[in-house]
Amino acid sequence: MPSGAQLFIQTSRQLGLDRIFTLVGDHLNEVLAEARAAAIPVIDMRHESAVAHAADAWARITRKPALSLVTGGPGHTNSLTGVATAQLAGSPLIAVSGSRPTTVAHRQSFQDIQQLGMTLPVVKWAAEPSSAGQIPHYLSRAYREASSGRPGAVHLTIPVDIFLQPAEARTDIPLPVQVRPAPSEEEVRQLVHALRQAERPVVIAGSGIWWSGAEDALRHFIEHAQLPLFTITMARGVVDDDHPLCFGYADPALSRGALRVFAEADLILLLGKRLDYRLGLGGARVFPPGVRLIQVDIHAAELGLNRQLQQGICADLRQTLETLLRAAGSPWPRRPWIDQVVSLMGQWRSELESWIEPGRPMHPGELFLELRRHLPADVLLSWDGGDFVHWGRALIPAHQPGGWLRLGPLGTIGAALPNAISLQLAHPNRRVLAITGDGALGFYLAELDTAVRFQLPIVILVGNDAGWGLERELQAAAGKGIVACELRPTRYDIVAQGFGGRGETIDSVEQLRPALERAFSSPVPYLINARIRGARSPFTRWQIEGKKQAKENRMPV
Repeated sequence: MPSGAQLFIQTSRQLGLDRIFTLVGDHLNEVLAEARAAAIPVIDMRHESAVAHAADAWARITRKPALSLVTGGPGHTNSLTGVATAQLAGSPLIAVSGSRPTTVAHRQSFQDIQQLGMTLPVVKWAAEPSSAGQIPHYLSRAYREASSGRPGAVHLTIPVDIFLQPAEARTDIPLPVQVRPAPSEEEVRQLVHALRQAERPVVIAGSGIWWSGAEDALRHFIEHAQLPLFTITMARGVVDDDHPLCFGYADPALSRGALRVFAEADLILLLGKRLDYRLGLGGARVFPPGVRLIQVDIHAAELGLNRQLQQGICADLRQTLETLLRAAGSPWPRRPWIDQVVSLMGQWRSELESWIEPGRPMHPGELFLELRRHLPADVLLSWDGGDFVHWGRALIPAHQPGGWLRLGPLGTIGAALPNAISLQLAHPNRRVLAITGDGALGFYLAELDTAVRFQLPIVILVGNDAGWGLERELQAAAGKGIVACELRPTRYDIVAQGFGGRGETIDSVEQLRPALERAFSSPVPYLINARIRGARSPFTRWQIEGKKQAKENRMPV
């Protein structure tokens, strides 16, 4: 009879879970041995939260569930930040933790904690099989829960004795069936009519476009209907920012141009994007009171959550866009509104660049303008958080579908490095650039070891201003002094060399191009340690303005 570990690996293969992200621990030895025997790739990392981040990134990149496997106790608790990150990002992570034997549960045994209880609040579904024979059912159920409707994280705790236990069980499990609801004919008719009647419509595309594989359908529809498009989250790059109808980031904290366009619009079509904090919860700071909103989302609970809609459609985005294209008839004429959008966005770009003051140490914006000139068009980007990074997000265009990986709504700084590991694993012949700050890099710095061991030639650009730049700017604006924001100007390039990678420090924008050439030709991870000065980013300015406005209006931010 097969063991629970064998059943776990057999079921994983049947479900198409083609690799395991892990950090070894006593609870996992049996299942990892079975994974090796089955020739399933094992990506072993240095911190359990990084394990979950990398698996989450793999799920986002491949658009299907991914598997993380960590030991119980502190391995499980370490992983929870990564699991919660995946859940808020709508990523189908299957997070599995080992555990103490069932025979010693609740008896003060080693590493005996309530793993299910602490995980349930941050996942879609969680369970613990009570016998080895239940593993195929529970793992299949986890896959279904993670990938159904709006994707999300799920969790299984599997005690070590259940992995060791022999069992008779079916291994020919029924495979999950994807159900993608289509819009009704009446819903499509109403939406086409609303778009035709609008004089100043805007489309905002979010992650739902990516998860439904609707990038081609989106491009065809905006071209057919002559609609200006803004993208955000996993939709960044699904239509190239260089496309004449794509106007870049929909995030008002990074693009005042987008904010000004929204203020002039008479209809906004939200495609797979929640009316969340990033869009001001649908409030007047981002969308004027009179603008009509139409929202299409696969998760019905999102429709009209924070603001009254003119129309809400619960449907798959690709099916919706393909149906809209058929219903739209002959190509629509170009609207004068497009030229107004072009003008507003041009004004914003000029204004943004006027905020950049060249000098020594380098201004972050100065560095990113130079990076924009020399960045390969096909590069895949993994973005961290922080003031330095936000300058880059405002200035660098998105060109590649699935090549703009962000932290997600939890704002889990530091995740750019484990995310970049998955980007490079998924695209071994592409160039991957992780952009991070010196503060954020410290969270998972040891994953440089992982990148070296797996021969992943990731390039890491670190903006080093020797501090927590964003918080330093917020504290300075509050006028109460700077507390707990200063770091050392560490030579992170030397740290990378210590792990077996390569790197260098640059002090001027003139040094960036030759550094990039060396970095992208390196066979091992390469870290560029860029000495910069702190400079308040568009994102941080937005935050400060919001706090000031909230204080004046006595409203929460």
